[in-house]
Amino acid sequence: MAAFKTSLFWLVIFISLGNSLVFSAFEFQVGGTQGWIVPPTNDSKVYNDWASENRFQIGNAIRFKYKKDSVMEVTEEDYKKCNSSHPNFFSNNGNTVYRFDHSGSFYFISGAAGHCEKGQRMIVKVMSTDEESPLGKKSAGYRAAVYELGVSKLVFVQFVLFYVASLVF
Repeated sequence: MAAFKTSLFWLVIFISLGNSLVFSAFEFQVGGTQGWIVPPTNDSKVYNDWASENRFQIGNAIRFKYKKDSVMEVTEEDYKKCNSSHPNFFSNNGNTVYRFDHSGSFYFISGAAGHCEKGQRMIVKVMSTDEESPLGKKSAGYRAAVYELGVSKLVFVQFVLFYVASLVF
């Protein structure tokens, strides 16, 4: 019984400390509450301004929410020309999540006719692991932690473990 109590105690401690390590990736919502839309006529750089105010790292993800539109990841050349004929990635499901698996520049455009030309495009620069975010620079975008198991499951497991531990100890 003593071995069980000790094992349970260390399991609770491990899960508690592990939570801070699990939640290291973030999900950024492109366009905030308005989502991925054609920007106003006088604000065609809104998405690039937003992207430059954030610090993206490998493992982070960006979520595009939209209606009657699409999102494409393209080459730099296709980005400059608003060419949607050869995307590296395409989605039109209205709720697209794109996860960054390496550092570098990523080029996104709308696949809807004429939208890219009106400013619905964005360059995201993902930092390499040896780059550091400037001190004191906070992310201006909406972000939510992305969890492999989901926060509700981890919180529930932690709650159950603490409850069991309180009964045993």
